Amino acid sequence: MKSLDRKILAALENDGRLTVTELAEQVGLSLSPCHRRVKALEESGVIRGYRAELDPAALGLDFSSLVFVTLKDSKSVPAFEEAVAQLDNVIQAQRLFGDPDYLLQVVVRDLPAYQRLYDEELTRLPGLLRLTSTLVMKHVVINRPLTSAME
Repeated sequence: MKSLDRKILAALENDGRLTVTELAEQVGLSLSPCHRRVKALEESGVIRGYRAELDPAALGLDFSSLVFVTLKDSKSVPAFEEAVAQLDNVIQAQRLFGDPDYLLQVVVRDLPAYQRLYDEELTRLPGLLRLTSTLVMKHVVINRPLTSAME
């Protein structure tokens, strides 16, 4: 990836609402070449989309938990993943190597809401052997730009 593309990506990660004109100015390109590079980054899948970053606490989602999931066997994977994808309060789900099998990031309003989700949804996921939850005390790093890791 070219240095100019990295500059474009860093600028867009910092502010996805930049106009192409503003972006071109920030990275030192004229409008047409900047637009072509952005289009190429979008078409190649490097840029997957644009969205607003929301504050969970401002939305009343003050309670966050990490849930470690171990399945009974690998046959359960498709049904488990399909079921987890339907749970709106699971904002991230990652399949892991080793034990546990999955890491889920869950947000809800408060502890009673988490208990309901845990009892009524999480414990009923298909193929479940074990759930282990840990509560998030504090977010130290959130959504660090990927371009930081590229350097």
